[in-house]
Amino acid sequence: MMFFSHRPALPFEFPGGENTLPIFDEEVDDVPVISNEPATPSSTQDLSPPSTDTSPSTTPSSSSHASSSSPIASNEPSPVVQPAPRQSTRSNKGVPPPHFEDYVAHSVDTLVVPTTFKQARGNPIWDRAMQDEFTALEANRTWSVVDRPIPCPPTIGSRWVYAIKVRPDGTVERNRARLVALGYTQEHGVDYNETFAPVAKMSTVRTLLAVAAVYDWPLYQLDVKNAFLHGDLEEVIYMERPPGYTVGREDQVCLLHRSLYGLKQAPRAWFEKFQATIVQLGFQQSLNDPSLFTKVTTAGIVVLLLYVDDMVITGTDSQGITKLKDGLKQAFSIKDLGSLSYFLGLEVSRSDQGILLSQRKYISDLLDDHHFDTCHPVKTPMEVNLKLQKGSGDRLKDGSQYRSIVGSLIYLSATRPDISYAVQVVSQFMTEPCVDHLAAVHRILRYLNGTRDVGILFPATGEPTISAYSDSDFAGCIDTRRSTSGWCVKFSGAYISWRCKKQDKVSKSSTEAEYRAMSEVGSEMVWLRRLLSDFGVLCPAPMTLHVDNTSAIRIAVNPVLHDRTKHIEIHVHYIRDLVRDGTLSLHHLPTEEQVADLFTKAFPTSRHWYLGNKLMLRDRHQFGGGC
Repeated sequence: MMFFSHRPALPFEFPGGENTLPIFDEEVDDVPVISNEPATPSSTQDLSPPSTDTSPSTTPSSSSHASSSSPIASNEPSPVVQPAPRQSTRSNKGVPPPHFEDYVAHSVDTLVVPTTFKQARGNPIWDRAMQDEFTALEANRTWSVVDRPIPCPPTIGSRWVYAIKVRPDGTVERNRARLVALGYTQEHGVDYNETFAPVAKMSTVRTLLAVAAVYDWPLYQLDVKNAFLHGDLEEVIYMERPPGYTVGREDQVCLLHRSLYGLKQAPRAWFEKFQATIVQLGFQQSLNDPSLFTKVTTAGIVVLLLYVDDMVITGTDSQGITKLKDGLKQAFSIKDLGSLSYFLGLEVSRSDQGILLSQRKYISDLLDDHHFDTCHPVKTPMEVNLKLQKGSGDRLKDGSQYRSIVGSLIYLSATRPDISYAVQVVSQFMTEPCVDHLAAVHRILRYLNGTRDVGILFPATGEPTISAYSDSDFAGCIDTRRSTSGWCVKFSGAYISWRCKKQDKVSKSSTEAEYRAMSEVGSEMVWLRRLLSDFGVLCPAPMTLHVDNTSAIRIAVNPVLHDRTKHIEIHVHYIRDLVRDGTLSLHHLPTEEQVADLFTKAFPTSRHWYLGNKLMLRDRHQFGGGC
């Protein structure tokens, strides 16, 4: 057995300043201690069992322990020979017993993950991981070894992918070897057809947490082991024998019966398999999010949300939740992770105040990967009045790093609405990033370095009502002169959906830009109201939309103003129907209280944090608690 650690996932230092992951929490007899000090001739440790020979020693390393382990040749009377000390005494630390000879500890700075089968072969930990993968594949009857057909259709290859799964606190959970099919050699219409598979929307995830916080629902997490291997294949696919596979003859091939990681249709096959299984258990698939499944019982409701192979279960029927877990364990290989604490890189903390959703580890990994973990932090993600455009500065020779950082920032905005506007701006230059664009990205990283512990709070109290804030930045894009829409939706005091997006058309006035933003958020509010009904939460009408432009409100309420709106597309006028039938109620509020301002422009420090506080951004150290 080996213990591994991972340097980028170490967001803290252990007591004593050592950067080695602790193997055990307390001292145990017969446990070796691994030192970070470089080996020298005088400090080289003998890994053989400790000797009980009491003869004099002449080596420098043994003379320092002569008074406690063996007598020294002299004219003085020989001291009484003491019995051999226990293995856990300090003089014998670092000398493992025989049953620990296979244990190896790695420093976080020396850990290397193999990238090819040749590099991994021969390493006991990776050999064991590959054997576990083969065992799972054979137990699942993923393929059968057959003679190569004549004529033989096109076959696909495979390769090994190695990774180390790390817990949120940076410790190593397990080493994983995954056999992946080379799906890029597949041909559409020959060995695959449909590939789309739905995943849970982030707005749905936040809505589930908000409902659980208000109604004090328990949250549980399940993980499906080798999820894609459960999908049934409809196409006939032959795969070459994987590297290291010794079953059968060398000239034979593998006929796939189940989906395999890397196949283009693997996600869809797995979802169809899960969907059929969960429906048999009496659950109903939501029409508002295909990844949401609910079951209403006499004792309450059970809710399941699926994101690929990760599941979150909640509800009011405790017995129904237990039956669901048992049913899933009979159908799949399920790992019960207990209470929800870490999901899709999202860290979930719970206390009497509610639920706090943050991404501290994700931020730490991002900063460490791009060497910004020790940078000087700033208080805002973007400079005030900064206007970026195409060709700002010299073009970057290699834009891969820029695209990698921005892609990570887009996912990070799932819990950090305070960076949404800055991320929206820099994401417009993914194809041809320049020096000024990269500088703006670096500023976001510096801002994150000072706000790693910030997350969004879902309060435990509140009424089941929906309200929203809408705003726009007229002609904010220098290149296209299009406006930027910004809005956020709140349920029971918790912000569950927000967006910052450049509009599709050029607006002729600030009123028109505001009107378009109102139509966008109106559609989102209607969808969220239907989604909440899947949880059994009925929100009273009308829902409230706060706008700081009185002209836009008049256009939505009074359809007589035809001359000002005759050029606007028909679908934008959807907001009028919502107001007319009483679904929405438009309210004017001062610009100083417009929360959606944070999604349309950059602000100074005081204004930025004022709006961030209104968006329920909180520091996790001040929040406390845990799942």
